[in-house]
Amino acid sequence: MEFTLNKSILYVAVLLTGLSAGLFYAWMVSVIPGTKRVGDLVYLEVMQSINRAILNPGFYLIFFGSLLLLASSTIQQYQISVNLSFWLLLSAALSYLIGTVGVTMLGNVPLNEMLDKIDLTTLEPNQLYDIRIRFEPRWNQLHMFRTVFSVLAFSASLLAIITNK
Repeated sequence: MEFTLNKSILYVAVLLTGLSAGLFYAWMVSVIPGTKRVGDLVYLEVMQSINRAILNPGFYLIFFGSLLLLASSTIQQYQISVNLSFWLLLSAALSYLIGTVGVTMLGNVPLNEMLDKIDLTTLEPNQLYDIRIRFEPRWNQLHMFRTVFSVLAFSASLLAIITNK
């Protein structure tokens, strides 16, 4: 199999998208069930800590790299041939853009920023409960949505490799 620059970009796009989908899926099946078992203060402290820690180069690479390389692969495939691989890549790129990046930036990030501004040490138990109730169900719902769309993007991009001759 000959590796061209286009194929290399496509393979890295699929790899990064798979890592992103894996991160979101692993979070959904491990972190979310785990945090449901802790008290309000612990939950809010953990979410503040994780939301701060995840903003790092490794996360940015998979989160934004997936989008950039999916878009690049889609454009490259369009220039070669508007075939099944193109449509799969376009679907992957749009799914990732709207369902993963869009939901994250317009949904999860504003919730994270709202939570980050709160000094949890000054609050009473009933206040902590109120904040958690306003934050957790909505955040988890948005997370499930972006997980589904990142897995769809990964699946479509993987199929694009298989159909790309």
